[in-house]
Amino acid sequence: TPLLPMRRRTIQYLVVLAVVVVCAHFYFSPDPLSLPHTPDWLDLDYRPGYAGADAGKDVLGVALPPVQGVGEDSGNIRVGAGKTSGIKEVGAGAGAVPAGSGHGMGADIEKRESVVGAFKYAWSAYERDAMGFDEYHPISRRGSNLAGANGIGYTVVDALDTMLLMGLEDEYGRARAWVEKSLDFSKGGYVSTFETTIRVLGGLLSAYHLSGDSLYLRHASDLGTRLSKGAFGGSPSGMPYPQVNLGPSAGLGAGISVSEVSTLQLEFRYLAHLTDDEDMWWKAENVMLLLNRGRLENGLAPYALDMATGEYAMSGIRMGSNADSYYEYLLKQYLQTNQTEPVYLQMYEDSMQGINDHLLKRTPGGVSYIAELLRSPGKDWKNSWTPSPKQEHLACFLAGSLMLGATRVHLRPGVSRASIPPNLDEELTLTGRRDWMNGVRILDGCMDTHKTKTGLSPEGVNFRTENDKPMDREWYIRDWTRNSRNPVYDARYMLRPEISESVFLAWRLTGDQKYRDHAWNIFSAIQMYCRLKSGGYATVLDVDSVPVTHLDKQETFFLSETLKYLFMIFADENVLDLHQVVINTEAHPLPVFKPTIKPKFTHYQ
Repeated sequence: TPLLPMRRRTIQYLVVLAVVVVCAHFYFSPDPLSLPHTPDWLDLDYRPGYAGADAGKDVLGVALPPVQGVGEDSGNIRVGAGKTSGIKEVGAGAGAVPAGSGHGMGADIEKRESVVGAFKYAWSAYERDAMGFDEYHPISRRGSNLAGANGIGYTVVDALDTMLLMGLEDEYGRARAWVEKSLDFSKGGYVSTFETTIRVLGGLLSAYHLSGDSLYLRHASDLGTRLSKGAFGGSPSGMPYPQVNLGPSAGLGAGISVSEVSTLQLEFRYLAHLTDDEDMWWKAENVMLLLNRGRLENGLAPYALDMATGEYAMSGIRMGSNADSYYEYLLKQYLQTNQTEPVYLQMYEDSMQGINDHLLKRTPGGVSYIAELLRSPGKDWKNSWTPSPKQEHLACFLAGSLMLGATRVHLRPGVSRASIPPNLDEELTLTGRRDWMNGVRILDGCMDTHKTKTGLSPEGVNFRTENDKPMDREWYIRDWTRNSRNPVYDARYMLRPEISESVFLAWRLTGDQKYRDHAWNIFSAIQMYCRLKSGGYATVLDVDSVPVTHLDKQETFFLSETLKYLFMIFADENVLDLHQVVINTEAHPLPVFKPTIKPKFTHYQ
């Protein structure tokens, strides 16, 4: 390559220096990027390395080496073409539907393989630049760990079951080899109890369920024991500490959210079932007993908790961050143990009634959304709430959850299984019909938020109320930067899966082609605006600004959730039978089972 003229090289150096200065500014800025009305200890302080890149262009125009084995035709691969000794056929006992039991919902092979190609593209870049690191930064082409120098395989473990479902033998074989050789939970450093449970423990348990490989169960047992001892050991209230040092199994933290304590039950209970660990089961169960005792009369739960007492702290009510998976796991705990614990059904029904009565709203133009409830100041805060029209992308999980619940726990007497799509009048109860229609309407509203310049849905929107003037859309992205030096938070697309998750459930439960069409629109937008020529996918800073600017982060849930749900939408229904599995909040399928450990919390106490 010929030497650049001195003037041109000087300009390049100045540009690099400017990017470094901007990156340092945002990283060290004292003003956190937080969602509104969130107490300090629950701030979503998301601070990625800040770097810009237009769609389809490399950072600073520098050509980087290609990702090995990945090109423009990377989607043209054969899915599940064969199995290696490391991949068990996804069949009996692994949540697969018996052959010939479908409802005519066959695979869209071309689109399915395009999604598989996207996974290969994202994984290959990570494997090239950051194999074994917890997180991947595709612009700077480096990895980072969540506990300082010590990593625990967040990305690798999170992606295992996606590879198994897609039949990616080579990638899976190398990932398994890394787990066997390098995965070690004895290293020191604090990690999130919540994130480690749903991503790593859930990923190991799902990989064990799908493959039957005891390697994953051994690691899951080791990790689960460390999490259980560290999170619950010394707890003054029985609530798990939000952070755990896996080395000495020590917990840390004073404030905690309702989703953090109530989103380890599927994982802890399945592991306890496999290992016959009653103590682990009851620790997870006791959390639900405490949460149930303190719930509001309307069935809803404020999102903040006091670690010392286990009681709800002054906070709002929302279906988004810090609260979402509490509501998600109420239904899934009931389904996980084959509908043998009625207390979770009652808690689920109470909360869905509360959502219907207090959170479900419509814009003047008829678009449905889930509002937040802001607490009022004063001692009587639990009985005084003000609705806010803000909805996070995270809250869109609720649409699919409502539709799933309607067809699983609200069937009329004599109906053993709902049709596809369900006959609302003949098969569902009145409550089932209400929840189904609410789910459909909420999903329509969530899909409406893809009406942006990129076709990507933002992190959060505010829906129009009667007090707002007419506008082109029934929602807007609020500019929180007016009093902040950080980039706008709500406008980002962080490769999130929640809308794709609900679209997947809607497709499986209805067979309506419109859901596949919408899924393809989502995938196409991701390919257009999140895919980097240098390899991998990155967060988009502003979904309403083209050309786009990227942030240097490929989230692990892009591999474990977003691409998995999109894959399953275009695959046939033989991939997973939703009657045989529950899918945890990180999209890891776990089996339905009848508990051998006798639950202590089966009815209201």
